[in-house]
Amino acid sequence: MTDTLATTAENTWCPGCGNFGILNAFKKAVVILEQHGIRRDQIIISSGIGCHGKIFDYVNLSGLYSIHGRSMATVQGIKLANPSLKLIDFTGDGDAFGEGISHIIFAAKRNADITVITHDNGTYALTTGQFSPTSSKGFKGPSTPQGNIEEPLNPLTLLMEVGATFVARGYAGKIDHLADLIVKAVEHEGFSFIDVLQPSVVFNDTYKDYNERVEILQTPPGSYEEAMRLAKQLKGKLPVGVFYQTSKPVFHRGLYGEWNPVLNRESRQERLKKMREFIEGDV
Repeated sequence: MTDTLATTAENTWCPGCGNFGILNAFKKAVVILEQHGIRRDQIIISSGIGCHGKIFDYVNLSGLYSIHGRSMATVQGIKLANPSLKLIDFTGDGDAFGEGISHIIFAAKRNADITVITHDNGTYALTTGQFSPTSSKGFKGPSTPQGNIEEPLNPLTLLMEVGATFVARGYAGKIDHLADLIVKAVEHEGFSFIDVLQPSVVFNDTYKDYNERVEILQTPPGSYEEAMRLAKQLKGKLPVGVFYQTSKPVFHRGLYGEWNPVLNRESRQERLKKMREFIEGDV
């Protein structure tokens, strides 16, 4: 079957990179979303700068290629302009939790109705392996040749703490499971976050560790407290799946109800009439 989501762009990811798993999972998810009634032209994507960002070039969907750390602001703006769209933002761990940490925190805090998928490889791989906010303690790279002395940031606990209403973790090596998580995240109304464990075969090859430790959650945690406890589990099995999901009012609806600036805007003639009335002082 022809891959209608493919583009003609040359793929420059390293052979074996976990990004390929995310790309294939996302394509599967789009097909499933279409079967669930979400049209392809309703799905809009964006990405930041980094190896993850190249996914924008490899998927035949509309969107806007953003800049380092600012893609979450980009998709929030598009959502406010047309709330009927499904916005999906691809980020890297450095992109999301380094340059863009304020944007992801406030997007979750206000419960913006967007989906953020983080390609989390624990390194700035595009710039040859410097340590990132999620690099493990002791990680050795060009910027930390003696080993990273910092404790890594925990994306799951951070996003739950600041208000995300859907928080999950996936693994690039489990494509079907990841595709299912993406479908659930996109269909959830509110801020959805998926932290994807994504090995970098050149700068942080974690395949062996993840293949031994990753375990699919059979049922989501029963409470926020249980979800936080499970997300803090660093030794032994590494659970993947939905950690937390809840419902609360979304930002665009709280801002202007059911109004849609694209679908409900006045005609050009009406707008010009009001501008004349304002200029002439009749308002």
